[in-house]
Amino acid sequence: MSDLPTENVQDYPRPPALEPAGARIRIMLGGALAADSTRALRVLETHHAPTYYLPPGDVLARLTPAAGRSFCEWKGTAHYVDVTAGGATARRAAWAYDRPTARFAALAGYLAFYPALMDEAWVGNTRVTPQPGDFYGGWVTPNLTGIVKGVPGTRHW
Repeated sequence: MSDLPTENVQDYPRPPALEPAGARIRIMLGGALAADSTRALRVLETHHAPTYYLPPGDVLARLTPAAGRSFCEWKGTAHYVDVTAGGATARRAAWAYDRPTARFAALAGYLAFYPALMDEAWVGNTRVTPQPGDFYGGWVTPNLTGIVKGVPGTRHW
């Protein structure tokens, strides 16, 4: 059972909203705590599960620059990092915006993690499942209603 309020992903705005997460965020990798934050931010976009961004000071894992960049029409250019904790390394498992757009300036340097590449991710006392597909990094929790994009045929809605 989720301790989070019910939210419909179809009600999330476009362009996306940025707000405090309002819950403790924890990430496990290799049996170790990779990140733990009460200061995370989340991005809410129509038909997406929320994406959580953690301040670098709350990341306990070792981060190593990884190849590649991506571009978001709302946030700008992101770079990727490998994440190492508990003797395990997850390749290209997190990303950050060093110089995000003005609307998302608060995300500068914060890190978002692909929950599919971590052992566990938690929002409060609720365990996360990854957003469907292999492109998006949203965190699906049981309190979400509506259609979460990511399965084949939904990538460019």
